[in-house]
Amino acid sequence: MTPEELAPTDPENGDGGRDVLGNRCWIQELRKVLTWRLLKTTAMGQMLSAMICGSAICSQYLATDFHVNAPMLQNFIYYALLFLTYSTILACRKGNRNILQILKTDWWRYGLIALADVEANYTLVKAYQYTTLTSIQLLDCFVIPVLMVLSWFILKARYRAMHYVAVVICLLGVGAMVGADVLSGRDQGSSSDILLGDGLVLLSALMYAVTNLGQEFSVKHGSLLDFPGMMGLFGILISGIQCAALEQKDITAIRWNWRIGLLFAAYALCLFLLYSLMPLVIRLTSATTVNLSLLTSDIFSFFFGVFLFHYTFSGLYIVSFVAILVGFVMFNATTLASTAPVSPAKRDEVQGVIDGPVPGPEVKDGPDGQVLFQDQAGAAEQEVIRSTKM
Repeated sequence: MTPEELAPTDPENGDGGRDVLGNRCWIQELRKVLTWRLLKTTAMGQMLSAMICGSAICSQYLATDFHVNAPMLQNFIYYALLFLTYSTILACRKGNRNILQILKTDWWRYGLIALADVEANYTLVKAYQYTTLTSIQLLDCFVIPVLMVLSWFILKARYRAMHYVAVVICLLGVGAMVGADVLSGRDQGSSSDILLGDGLVLLSALMYAVTNLGQEFSVKHGSLLDFPGMMGLFGILISGIQCAALEQKDITAIRWNWRIGLLFAAYALCLFLLYSLMPLVIRLTSATTVNLSLLTSDIFSFFFGVFLFHYTFSGLYIVSFVAILVGFVMFNATTLASTAPVSPAKRDEVQGVIDGPVPGPEVKDGPDGQVLFQDQAGAAEQEVIRSTKM
């Protein structure tokens, strides 16, 4: 139906017809932006954020209720889960991409990424001893501009103006969340050495950016199993050595019971699922997009904290959550001006997960009973027509 047919002939209702047509055009444009793929990616990003939230709640319970101070032991357990699952799969895999072949060519790269990942987790936890929660929430966002700069030079990502606008909206959402924390008196943490604590946060953000960049490069040029498998292998070695060197007294001081064991297990499970799902989301989007989605993890933690730790509710948290989601959707809906290409084989590896199976070509029977695909069938029909005319 043409626009002229949609518009009414009655001049008194002309404005109403134009409004209907305008509404339909607006809905069509909205459907172009809010695709099913974008909605799925947004949901998966919030699943990652929920896993970060779960690990944070477990850590807070261990620290406040049971006085457990062994962050490296917590990380060692989920690295062990990654090792037992994905490193074992790589070891049993045949071909050029088994664990031995990966170690021969890329051991140094995965070793550096794992070292950055382990130390980023450790330095961020140590920062809570010296600075406040407000400083950590604000400075931890430093990972996003660092990651964008590294992606620009290493992955050849070229961002559009809308990407920068989306990042600013997300950061404004974080600012609203921090303001709500201050107004509600939830400015937890220490202020014994703010300069040292803030430096540790910035250092952890830099190492997180290196880890995420390496992960994006890995999943877009290799298998989805390579990164978690190699993180399990190197992570268990690095965290094990550091745990034995730094946390012996803290571990022996733990009064073990089933509650502490359950919290350790829940923390490890959350991060195991995070490392399992994140490669898929990064391949579909980018490491920067994933970090934008993780900004809502502090808001999820607050919502749970209202019931678990009796936090004071503020409407600014809703404003913050909406702003971060809007910025995330804007960033993800805007295509990059250019980026390093992903091979079709790697893109097809996740095609069935997001878009469903790709339909095969239509099959028809040929004139002599042979099987023909759609293009071949059309050519055969044209040949039969020409022969009958002759």
